[in-house]
Amino acid sequence: MNRTTDSAAILRDVLDRWKAAVDGHEPQRVADQFAEDAIFQGLHPYSVGRPGIAAYYDSQPLGMTATYRILETRRPADDLVLGFLDVDFAFTDRPTLGVSLGVLVTRLEDGWYISHYQVSKLG
Repeated sequence: MNRTTDSAAILRDVLDRWKAAVDGHEPQRVADQFAEDAIFQGLHPYSVGRPGIAAYYDSQPLGMTATYRILETRRPADDLVLGFLDVDFAFTDRPTLGVSLGVLVTRLEDGWYISHYQVSKLG
């Protein structure tokens, strides 16, 4: 596996767990995919750490699901993967919301976690 393929596989592993928790409306499980001190910027004011992330996802409507597509990856260091993605958040009662997402995934002692998450609504 080359470095680009490896980076995409790392991102997919973390983001598949994130997506499953988002789709299941499991806010604490979503937060568990993030580093303890992760910087999180959704479409609301930013937070730092898992409690703010869990609160953000707890406020999302039941039935919301996420579909992502990795557009670019970079590997600035062996224990870091930078990803740029398109994400569609689908709802049961309103149109799908398409956003751009930048994530930095960090290898910690017990696995890979999102350490920085920033959503942008372009257009």
